[in-house]
Amino acid sequence: MEYLADYLRYGEPLFLAHQAGRSRRAQSKGKKMRVWFITGASRGFGALIAEAALKAGDAVVATARDPNTVTARPGQHDRLLATRLDVTSEAEAHEAAGQAVKKFGQIDILVNNAGYGLLGAIEEASAAETAKLFNTNVFGVLGVTRAVLPHMRRQRSGHVINISSVGGYTGYPGWGVYGATKFAVEGISEALAGEVAPLGIKVTVVEPGFFRTDFLDETSLARTAQHIDDYRESVGNTRAHAADVNHGQRGDPRKLASAFIALVNAKNPPMRLPLGSDTVERIEAKNTFVAKELAEWRTLATSTDFTDEAA
Repeated sequence: MEYLADYLRYGEPLFLAHQAGRSRRAQSKGKKMRVWFITGASRGFGALIAEAALKAGDAVVATARDPNTVTARPGQHDRLLATRLDVTSEAEAHEAAGQAVKKFGQIDILVNNAGYGLLGAIEEASAAETAKLFNTNVFGVLGVTRAVLPHMRRQRSGHVINISSVGGYTGYPGWGVYGATKFAVEGISEALAGEVAPLGIKVTVVEPGFFRTDFLDETSLARTAQHIDDYRESVGNTRAHAADVNHGQRGDPRKLASAFIALVNAKNPPMRLPLGSDTVERIEAKNTFVAKELAEWRTLATSTDFTDEAA
């Protein structure tokens, strides 16, 4: 909470400078700088988180399919290792993790950020489109995590941060298949948190709302090839809304990057961190709906247990 108070007190630019000063003082006292391993670091959230970590005095292993695109923003840096990683290749994930440990000696923070969206009705999404999305958004997360966890287990420390979405907490028409990948990431994160807690490793799943990035552009968002006219009033409205709000979303991506610094500095980080007022609103609305529905159906829901007579 101390770091959150600092963020609210100083604002983003001064907060990052303040954290960098803390990091330099910590290193001068013999503490090691942290090493981040970030997937999808060439643009969007990944690039901004990498920049914020460097400004905070940490080392960053920034991965992308083309590592040259990583250094285009922060430039060359002695605490930056840009390396190739296609998250759909577990062999590349192990190679990248090995390079990280060879250069910096450890991996303290894993940010599973790489992924993309798919807009379309569930029926409109083909088997190939669905499999391709899961291969990146779910199996990619699993592969990279499997590559990094042995190093964290050896250290008996680390923080795994998986980026989900508001769509990983509540479903939207048109985002069903994409949301399914993020629901999967949420379940993986919850289970993983329990598995690695005894090893000194922390897990947080981050749920961003809509931020002013290129997520709704063609570079990050795929659209189903098939459009079914019967879905024009539901999914059609979602398609229109996505086009209307693109680059006008509520969320400030630089503030999200600053929030990541506050997150990793927290002594007891949350298992789930929503980011964005829209996410908070949707979570509160869903929790209210679930509680109301559960109350209405509690009698039937609890009626299926064995009774003493039936047992």
